[in-house]
Amino acid sequence: MDIAIAILSIYVFILIGYIAKKTLKEEMNEKGLILLSIYFLQPMLSFWGLSTKSLSLDLLQTPFLYVSISLGGVIISAVVAQLFFTEQKERSIVTISVIIGNTGNLGIPLGIALFGDESIIYTSMINVANVFIVYTLGVFYYSRGNSSIKESLMNIIKLPVIWFATLALIFNFAHISIHPAIFKALEMGAYCTMVIQLIIFGMYLCNVKLKSINKKLLLYVSLLKFILTPIVAALILFVWLPIPYIVATLVFLELIVPLAVTNVNLSALYDCRPLDVTALIFFTSLLFIPFFIIISYVLHYWHSIGVL
Repeated sequence: MDIAIAILSIYVFILIGYIAKKTLKEEMNEKGLILLSIYFLQPMLSFWGLSTKSLSLDLLQTPFLYVSISLGGVIISAVVAQLFFTEQKERSIVTISVIIGNTGNLGIPLGIALFGDESIIYTSMINVANVFIVYTLGVFYYSRGNSSIKESLMNIIKLPVIWFATLALIFNFAHISIHPAIFKALEMGAYCTMVIQLIIFGMYLCNVKLKSINKKLLLYVSLLKFILTPIVAALILFVWLPIPYIVATLVFLELIVPLAVTNVNLSALYDCRPLDVTALIFFTSLLFIPFFIIISYVLHYWHSIGVL
């Protein structure tokens, strides 16, 4: 119940964005908020997020597993996109959106709900890995909707987020402390970024029309996210690899969380069908609720009888 209330409380900001766009219409400019978020506030979020906890090389197994399976997912999704879609923007969305999940706002609380505070260090490390996936592969594929391979690679370098994230990792591993006043300012920027991202999502959601939803895109992304990814991840984590149950479960959980709102920011920034991506996030978030209940019950039952 607590986790459900926490999630619903976060989604209030989506409702605010929806109402603001519905009532103020063109006076609310999504693109301006996106540019503010990506170029100024998200660097603060990445630096703050990677500085809140002391990281250790001993914990790299968890994000390594997450990244490895995610990269495998990109390859599978790219093949599916190539076989069933002809338009480049749709191919880009199918290829990358599936692995850019909500590992922060949703993944970390879900880990706590299942394993308590013991899970935080693992889910935080996965979220660190996800930052680099988002602003490398995410930027590349969403750029590919309109740009060449060279231009898409350059777009990765142009964004300040990846540089701030790298600097934060250097500071963390070198044990360089940040002045409390500066850290507090970064924290304010980080929370501001989270709120703005949710508001932007609500604004784009206001523009989505049920009749215009790309049903083919929704079908294939949902199948990849909730059928193929869980099967492949479960085989690797629970059958083939001899790893602790908590690590396997948390990596599995972070791989199946619904699409992150960040997908909207990147698709809008590079004009890669942001309304279609908004619809994907909305519907995968709805599908995830019953899906998670079933998955958590199955995992708990199998673990209790010694299958996992």
